[in-house]
Amino acid sequence: MEANKDILITMPVSRLLLKFSLPAIGGMIVNSLYNLMDRIFVGRIGGLAMTGIGLSLPFMMMLSAVSSLVGIGASALISIKLGENNKDEAKGLLGNAITLVTGLMLLMTLLGLIFKIPILKAFGASEATLPYAVDYMTVILYGAVFQGIGTGLVNVVRAAGHPVKSMVIVCVGTVINIILDPILIFTLDMGISGAAWATIIAQLVTSVMVLQHFLSKKSQIKIVMNKLKLRLVAIKSILSIGFAPFAMQLSSVVVSIISNNALKIYGGDAAIGAMTIINAVMVLFLMSAMGVTQGAAPIIGFNFGAKRFDRVKQVLKLELIAVSSICTITFILVQAFPVMLSGIFTSEPELIAKASTGMRLFLLMLPLISAQIVGASYFQAIGEAKKATFLGLLRQVFLLIPLLLILPHFLGLNGVWGAGTLSDLISSLIAIVSLKSAFNHLSKLENDYRSAHIIPLQQNIVI
Repeated sequence: MEANKDILITMPVSRLLLKFSLPAIGGMIVNSLYNLMDRIFVGRIGGLAMTGIGLSLPFMMMLSAVSSLVGIGASALISIKLGENNKDEAKGLLGNAITLVTGLMLLMTLLGLIFKIPILKAFGASEATLPYAVDYMTVILYGAVFQGIGTGLVNVVRAAGHPVKSMVIVCVGTVINIILDPILIFTLDMGISGAAWATIIAQLVTSVMVLQHFLSKKSQIKIVMNKLKLRLVAIKSILSIGFAPFAMQLSSVVVSIISNNALKIYGGDAAIGAMTIINAVMVLFLMSAMGVTQGAAPIIGFNFGAKRFDRVKQVLKLELIAVSSICTITFILVQAFPVMLSGIFTSEPELIAKASTGMRLFLLMLPLISAQIVGASYFQAIGEAKKATFLGLLRQVFLLIPLLLILPHFLGLNGVWGAGTLSDLISSLIAIVSLKSAFNHLSKLENDYRSAHIIPLQQNIVI
């Protein structure tokens, strides 16, 4: 641990950022492949099947939000308890997390199976796309508990000091999903439900690996039967810490529902399929940017706490350059090759045409959104949760939702694509102003700290 502290404060920031970011980038990309492979293979079934996945996406995002609510909340608290060498409390939190996420996911499964048809219709399903969405979502619901344990509690594996093991677990699940997708969809002729079965089988394996880890000798904390009983204090603590990422993901669900309905009205079922493709392309490229911010966060947080504001500024500048480069390269590819990128997911001319046009318009501000990504991550890293939450919700909640409700009335389908562009522009400009203010604040803190310590430092030298 002391060696890690020395590295964080002495290693050149460029090397340090690479050291922390590359594994994070790898993990983010691997994690995104789960849903990406489903879209690629399902796209070969047909445009309606692709739309079926798009209609199921809001509910899948809700499952992911619940996983994050428990997983991120528990992992943060367990890290603190392990830092305090309080392994008994850590075991109690682990047990409560397992029971809580299992119970919540079973509840989500029950409600989803009972109300899946009205839910999917509310999400924008038509008579043509409803059967595909029902087939996909039904199977996904069967495996909701596996998602909760596998993708939620893998955060606890990482927090308990096993980052490589957590990445291996995610990689194994992804590889299994990729292998099973073509076998179940095409060889066994299971169609869209085959894609869903591939996903939940992969999640079953990851959940078994997570549980096996906490039963093994290598784990600092182990599953203990009498710790599985829920305690109100533990539940409150887990939910309070995990609420912020839960709220962020829940806002994405609301956006997805409003977006799907607008797309259905102004562009038909094919437009929903097109947005599914656009989101897949965006996730594929921007996971690298998110990996950079994940790698930079602990470096910024540690050096900010150590009063090394000069190093914080250096990391922040490099982070901005790296994320801006990724976003700009993605922008060039999207504008130059939208047909080729859309063709990865489907061969239907109408779907490719809609996805290509939508991609160019919806992602028009990609070079600017680096400020959003870096800004929210920076303020979270230095403990300014309100600013981080504001920047995180600014695009999705405060701008995109109203624009999705207003612009399509005047511009039709282009209004849906334009809502993404305009919300990106406004939120990015606000983020740029916030980051400029952050740099000025860091410079002031650096000057104040040097002024306060220059006299004692000179006295020490004289002595």
